[in-house]
Amino acid sequence: MERDEFIERVKSRAALSSGNDAVNATRATLETLAERLGGNDPYNAAIQLPKGIAEYLHHDWETWSGQDDRVSVDEFFDRVSEREGVDRSEAVRHARAVIQVLEEAISPGEMNDIRAQLPEEYDALFEADIQNVGQGA
Repeated sequence: MERDEFIERVKSRAALSSGNDAVNATRATLETLAERLGGNDPYNAAIQLPKGIAEYLHHDWETWSGQDDRVSVDEFFDRVSEREGVDRSEAVRHARAVIQVLEEAISPGEMNDIRAQLPEEYDALFEADIQNVGQGA
């Protein structure tokens, strides 16, 4: 998947008005996710993503990766909201759209590795936004 296709899918699924809004939602979600994950999972997912998207999963893994492993899903959504500069309900919708597109862009095995690190409460991150189901590519 190319960068523009990734962004267009996020834009469509999250019902965003511009590509820049989709980029901001993608950046906020993936940066927050990368901080939450430990081990090589952010790196392994990033190498499967297009340039311009992969960078959002890049952190100094020795310093950051997995340090936020006790962050609740509510705090995750709050951090996305703050990074993106939108209210929490919008951030939840946007983050779910980004995760849906991420699931399409990386291998099922890598997505399983990511999900395995997250507690059950994070299932809320992987839920489809009902109003946007069926939209997008």
